[in-house]
Amino acid sequence: MVGGDSSGGGGKPPSPLMSLAAGGIAGGVESACTYPFEFAKTRVQLYGHDVSADGRRLSRNPFRIVARVARDEGLGALYRGCSTMVVGSAAKDAVRFVAFDAIRAALLPPEEENGGKALSPARSVAAGMAAGVVASTLAVTPAERVKTALIDDARTTRRFAGAWDCIATLAREQGVRRALWRGYVTTTLKQIGATGFRFGSYSTIKDMERARGINPDGAAMSFANGAVAGTITTLLTQPFDTVKTKAQQARVVGTMESVRTILAEDGIRGFWRGTVMRLGRTVMAGGILFTANEQALKMLKALSGQ
Repeated sequence: MVGGDSSGGGGKPPSPLMSLAAGGIAGGVESACTYPFEFAKTRVQLYGHDVSADGRRLSRNPFRIVARVARDEGLGALYRGCSTMVVGSAAKDAVRFVAFDAIRAALLPPEEENGGKALSPARSVAAGMAAGVVASTLAVTPAERVKTALIDDARTTRRFAGAWDCIATLAREQGVRRALWRGYVTTTLKQIGATGFRFGSYSTIKDMERARGINPDGAAMSFANGAVAGTITTLLTQPFDTVKTKAQQARVVGTMESVRTILAEDGIRGFWRGTVMRLGRTVMAGGILFTANEQALKMLKALSGQ
């Protein structure tokens, strides 16, 4: 399992309810800590660069974007759509952790489960991919759609009063399915890759460390392992994230139209728009996510007397 000390170590796995709670806590903490990078990445993916209030093209550097927005629009602007992201991330990671643990356990042969052996890297990645489909359907696509629409709206029409107003307005104009699940295919493809590589690589790294007599469960090791898993995931899944963001802006834009627009504006390299921002976020996010999950599991086990 990903959580606690049960990842290939033969320890008692956490209950589904405990995995759900720990994953939700971890997702909320990670999202709140790293949201300004997500904000900067989304702006660059939507417009190809940061933009001023009067439409001037500005920097693509994430630190300059964060500093410029904080100076010109106030610190609160950096967290436009953050509440949606925090709630969505808590739900997403709660679902991802519990789904990954359940699917990984199902893929573990009985003799390996009894012997405490590690799951193969291929099966770990497959479990992560399946968990990504579940998470995208239940939580990720709706949360990403609303977050992206809010960030886009803040720079353009400014017609949404908040997340619930955004949902109600888009549902009224486009129908519930388009309002909340626009960009589902690209988001799901991204989640299949992201969850598969992130959870699979994290689990595999922990199993390799245990096989070499290294304890991977401390906070520092959890952070380092999560950061490595986040780096691998970002570089491999960035094109899906870029197309997904373009397709989820406030106005109606199809997936293929998004692909054509990106190609026309920047060519193939355009599919890696926002890589620096996303890499900066996911390196920290991977470390924070898995560290928070490990610590939350320890806290929940202590509270429950396990």
